[in-house]
Amino acid sequence: MDAVIDQTPPLNEVQMMLLRLFSRPIPPTDLEAIREMLLTYYETILHKELERVIREKGITKNDFDRVLGHS
Repeated sequence: MDAVIDQTPPLNEVQMMLLRLFSRPIPPTDLEAIREMLLTYYETILHKELERVIREKGITKNDFDRVLGHS
């Protein structure tokens, strides 16, 4: 019988920190607030990266309109 190999990557530093930080019961309202905070954080990072790419590539509003089929 072949052994099953666990191919799950190890946890990164952020995951480990969050596990330690939240190793206690968390009220549902706190959980939702934390979820929203993390989503907002990653949304901000995404927007900054998008703005950087648009700026570096010189993409204009006209480029977006053309791709979207707007006149």
